[in-house]
Amino acid sequence: MFATLVGAYPRTPLPGQPFRLRAAYGRLERGEIDAAAFRAVQDELVRELVAEQEAAGLEPITDGQVRWEDAQTAFARGLAGFEVTGLLRYFDTNTYYRQPRALAEPRWTGPITVEDWRFAASCTERAVKQCVTGPYTLARLADAGEIGRERLTLALAEALNQELRALAAAGCPLIQVDENAATLIGDDAAEQRLFREAQRRLLDGVAGTHLSLAVTMGDADAAGPATFFDAPYASYLFDLRAGPDNWRLIAQAPHERGIVCGAVDARTTRPEEKEVVLWAAFYAASTQGRGKDRVGLAPSTGLEYLPRDRARAKIELLGEVARLAMLPAGEELAGQLDPRALGIREAALGRTPRAGDDPVDPAVAAVEAGEEGTP
Repeated sequence: MFATLVGAYPRTPLPGQPFRLRAAYGRLERGEIDAAAFRAVQDELVRELVAEQEAAGLEPITDGQVRWEDAQTAFARGLAGFEVTGLLRYFDTNTYYRQPRALAEPRWTGPITVEDWRFAASCTERAVKQCVTGPYTLARLADAGEIGRERLTLALAEALNQELRALAAAGCPLIQVDENAATLIGDDAAEQRLFREAQRRLLDGVAGTHLSLAVTMGDADAAGPATFFDAPYASYLFDLRAGPDNWRLIAQAPHERGIVCGAVDARTTRPEEKEVVLWAAFYAASTQGRGKDRVGLAPSTGLEYLPRDRARAKIELLGEVARLAMLPAGEELAGQLDPRALGIREAALGRTPRAGDDPVDPAVAAVEAGEEGTP
């Protein structure tokens, strides 16, 4: 069992600390510092966020995407054939992004994320993953112009295939492909075929690294399991807060594929109940006989819109639950959980099991307490 980030992390400071990155942006715009000095400020923030993830018990670690304007712009600027236009509304949320506009079929001209991954990897002894915005999502968010979305999607898949190969050649141990637009596929057979073909071209010939598909910000269940599991990803990350029906996909995922549960709600600053997150971990482990070693925990999506201290509290909880999940069922585990999560008999008494009682499996206890659906 492990814990990891899924997307971006707040680049704002912790309470009482100066906002060095914002000040550096202003100085860069005024010509007071150059690009190298600005990158040095970003480097320091990456070191800080890597240490924060380490302290919380996360692995694999990321750089928090703090160098990116947004997940689309980072790749549109890095590929030939795009220009980046004004702000547009992002799907059905209240966030905005810079819309890439395709002027020609996009082409890969050199590594986009390799140096950023290398720097983050130099900051820790733990595994560091790199996130890449997938071709279906990038094309869906772009203005395809005269090229058309289908042609743009497949051209992006071939271009980004070169980026994945470059990361693998550099030694990146895990690449996470973010395809949030998969929540828009639904039961449209043509969209399902386009998504599958894009993933086939994207992953073609990529070897020597763990490939993971992440789908957040909604339900993707209507697209059907074949849409996702026909591709040779080693693991899948699903948002289980904005997309609770994604549990149906998890239940049908082949047992040898890993599952990362986006079980900690990134949409709210409210504290999480670790018992519910633990239930999600055990439930995912039980599907298809998957086992704990093929299950991880993550926020439901990026944490970048939360205050930094609230985001830190959420990743600390993820690390704690991942640790608890590996304890054997019994008094040591039960003693660290709310007694109400241990079964209706004990909850009625408001106490944990006594010495000599039968050990309680938290997953079973959660079901006994009436939590048989999604967490």
